[in-house]
Amino acid sequence: MRILIDADACPVKEETYKVAARHKVPVVVVSNSAIRVPQSSLISRKVVSDAFDAADDWIVDNTDAATVVITADILLADRCLKLGASVVAPNGKPFTTSSIGSAIATRAIMADLRAGGDIIGGPPPFAKQDRSRFLSALDEVLVRLLRSSSRT
Repeated sequence: MRILIDADACPVKEETYKVAARHKVPVVVVSNSAIRVPQSSLISRKVVSDAFDAADDWIVDNTDAATVVITADILLADRCLKLGASVVAPNGKPFTTSSIGSAIATRAIMADLRAGGDIIGGPPPFAKQDRSRFLSALDEVLVRLLRSSSRT
């Protein structure tokens, strides 16, 4: 089991490191440029090319049912869910096979509105509650995966 972080612009890297250390789960920080990571045998970094979707492609190529992916990217979440991974957004909301369809549809509608020149604003600012919700969600996912792996 391991955690893959879609690290470019991820606001919860430090929180991920803390939860992963508590559960002794390795973390790979995937980005298009070098990002500082703490010195830890559990934390590594993977710098990919700056090609479009290079980080997403690497994450997908290294994902399976024992992987937890941290990303706000809805299309990456969809690709990882199809491989059986658990996916958590930085705001703590889990992406699931039942919720991903509506998230993709909403994304498409918003893109159409933006393309049509509508000013619709962006997502709400990242808040303290989001950070707290993320810590709980990640802990919950790891506990569930650790329990299921100990039964097999």
